[in-house]
Amino acid sequence: MSLEQLLAVIPSGDADEELARQINFEQLPAHIAVIMDGNGRWAALRHRPRVEGHRAGTESVRETVETAARLGIDVLTLYAFSIENWKRPAAEVSTLMVLLKRYLRSELSTLLRNDIRFRVIGRMEELSTEIQDELRLAIDRTEHNPGMQFNIALNYGGRAEIVDAARRAIQSGMSPEDLDEQRFASFLYTAGQPDPDLLIRTSGEMRVSNYLLWQIAYAEIYVTETLWPDFRRRHLLEAVLAYQKRERRYGGISAAPAAIGAE
Repeated sequence: MSLEQLLAVIPSGDADEELARQINFEQLPAHIAVIMDGNGRWAALRHRPRVEGHRAGTESVRETVETAARLGIDVLTLYAFSIENWKRPAAEVSTLMVLLKRYLRSELSTLLRNDIRFRVIGRMEELSTEIQDELRLAIDRTEHNPGMQFNIALNYGGRAEIVDAARRAIQSGMSPEDLDEQRFASFLYTAGQPDPDLLIRTSGEMRVSNYLLWQIAYAEIYVTETLWPDFRRRHLLEAVLAYQKRERRYGGISAAPAAIGAE
């Protein structure tokens, strides 16, 4: 992707245009992971039911996915539904699943038009057959798209993923002596994908919430007070710009921050 492709959807004179022009397209994070938090708080501030926050959040998903694809991000992973979320009221869980189904049906054409590949990470087999069918349809239809990999973490937990990976490693017949970090990573849900360079959390909470625990070992963490339903293109651009100013150490000598401002 390029600056021109990003500017194509930004109205001339919009504040997002200046942010876009500051992006260094040679120093983009390969993988951005997002914890979408604050839907319930957004609804409470407006004296609305919690489910209204989830509905409003679907527009944020749409804009984030399209913006990331136009930026040229290789992988985007959104935390949509955790294993712990089953503890929420049944009506709320049901609404979340309905919204997921509606999103897949309404956005499939957008994914295809933007060459985005769709994938689910998590224990998909524990979801209802109806939801699984919708998910598999989107996965199959976008399987050969050459653009951004878009992961949705559904019925997902970081600890559960590590347990599942350990089980797969055992089932493969691999001996403990042959198992190292690289081989173990090949049994994770995200096998073959780069680890997140940037983890974004909305709503100001300072925790990782059992999300991609193995993969975010060296991710840069960016927390914004913005609630997820209010998260838009400019917030993603601000997160990327903040990332490009960081010194990435990986436990060793500092690396110089990326230069800001692409030609």
